[in-house]
Amino acid sequence: MKLNKEFIPHESHGEVMLIATGNTKFSGLVRGNKILGDVLELLREETTEAEIVKKMRDKYDAPEGKIEGDVHKVITELSKIGAIV
Repeated sequence: MKLNKEFIPHESHGEVMLIATGNTKFSGLVRGNKILGDVLELLREETTEAEIVKKMRDKYDAPEGKIEGDVHKVITELSKIGAIV
């Protein structure tokens, strides 16, 4: 999976946004935190959910299952709006 090129990630003042261009069924923007930003950055290249979890686990110290749950939630929501191909 990879980030759909019709969605543009942007970070401003510590807030992450994903903006849909006019060429998508989804119109609007997604706002999130650093976790969303990290996932979006990893989705710039072809990857899997497991690879994202591994890289996030290397970066963050979190309770068992927390990173997995957060990544899964982000991936699920991005898939729903067509932001992942």
